[in-house]
Amino acid sequence: MSSPAEESPIINSDIENDVTSSHRNLIDNGPVEETTGWIKSRTVLGIMGFLGFANVYAMRVNLSVAIVAMINSTEVPSNETLDVCPATTPSNSSVPAKTGDFDWTTEQQSLILSSFFFGYVLTQIPGGRIAEIFGGKLVYGVGVLLTAIFTILSPVAAFVDFKLFIVVRVLEGLGEGVTYPAMHAMLARWIPPLERSKFAAYVYAGSNIGTVISLPISGWLCTLDFAHGWPLCFYLFGCLGVIWFIAWMFLVYDSPQTHPRICPKEIEYITATIGPQEDKPSMSIPWCKFLTCVPLWAILIAQCGQSWLFYTQLIELPTYMNNILHYDIVSNARLSAIPYLTSWIAGILISIFADWILVKGWLSRLTSMKLWNTVAAFIPAFGLLGIAWAGCDRMAVMLLLSITSAFGGAVYAGNQMNHIDLSPQFAGTMYGITNAASNFCGFMAPYAIGRIIGKDQQTLGQWRVVFYLAAAIDLGANLFYLFFASTEEQDWSRPDNDDMTASAPVESILFPES
Repeated sequence: MSSPAEESPIINSDIENDVTSSHRNLIDNGPVEETTGWIKSRTVLGIMGFLGFANVYAMRVNLSVAIVAMINSTEVPSNETLDVCPATTPSNSSVPAKTGDFDWTTEQQSLILSSFFFGYVLTQIPGGRIAEIFGGKLVYGVGVLLTAIFTILSPVAAFVDFKLFIVVRVLEGLGEGVTYPAMHAMLARWIPPLERSKFAAYVYAGSNIGTVISLPISGWLCTLDFAHGWPLCFYLFGCLGVIWFIAWMFLVYDSPQTHPRICPKEIEYITATIGPQEDKPSMSIPWCKFLTCVPLWAILIAQCGQSWLFYTQLIELPTYMNNILHYDIVSNARLSAIPYLTSWIAGILISIFADWILVKGWLSRLTSMKLWNTVAAFIPAFGLLGIAWAGCDRMAVMLLLSITSAFGGAVYAGNQMNHIDLSPQFAGTMYGITNAASNFCGFMAPYAIGRIIGKDQQTLGQWRVVFYLAAAIDLGANLFYLFFASTEEQDWSRPDNDDMTASAPVESILFPES
């Protein structure tokens, strides 16, 4: 493990400029993968990966809206003296309130919302390692399929028993837990280094568009009288997940070399930028090296802070808008989706801009990652503080959410692809480690929020504490990343330990000086 202070003397700005220059020359004068009549195979991978994440996030977040309709709100006592926003006067277009099917307490609701993550964190590391050894295609595909199956079973489980519903949500999390690390392992095999920020934004932003689609559609389905309304949220997106799995198995392959329909020039291009993809002896996982790798801890802590803030918005925002701002379920769902739409659009634009700056050689890869990670942490955190003091000003709350969430999309150009820099060989496993840790916040955040806001009526003061906590955790985590992040390939990453491999960054290996 090499700290920033111990970097090899050959790692300097001249080498980084040579890296970007070599990449530009390869694009301008080397093998060109675009051929008339061909769609690039990695483009197909990107589209299918995008749709896969859209599916799994639609299946994950629909409960945040559905649970508002599932709960018998008439059982909640009224107290006009509490610190809450005044209820709006119903209009002709307002959706009439429906009596829910369940009398779950606030703490039970928080347990249900967080139960998904009990399973989700358990399969992160195994999913990444299996994808590294056997390929990510089947691991990713089966993960989405299992998520879809248990999503379809969710309404039945909820009607049978509260505890069975929790078990099904845990099993759904087990299936979805392999998706991110498996995709990370595939990107390490398919995507050239200077395209990774942009490509990660395309693929992983499927989570945002899935949220954007799922929330308003789920809100509308919950208003229907057919089949109680809310179960339709689970049936629709679960069936779409099964259909996606069939298409994935026919269109996507583990590596360029195993793809039967790929253009030969695209294989040549990918091999020239990433290196040969031939089968290599499987290395044992250097667990002790992981534990002592400070740059890996920097990624982990940064993702933990961002996840706490993200899940505070994703899981609890519909509840806040219903109980504090008094939006009806359709308006609630539509407005809750807006921040994820802005995050999706801005994430892609920022990542394209970040890759363009790297190709120009204006910033080093490390500086670029630290810059955009800071943007993704600071602006959303301060936006959440603004929301805490916007109080009942509904327009201000929605504007702050939309604007600050847009800058949260900069995370794709921040720490998201940093694992591949540290070790392409173990990118999937390392992403599994950091994603498991960060999604631990996925069930810690709802649990903590449930404890803060209490069992009875919720108040603005209680929710301000929730927002302060999320902002503080996010800002503190980013400071750790600024001090300890690195883009050096670690000396334990490859089986051979020659000086060049041990100390040089991945770019200097892929694009050596002529």
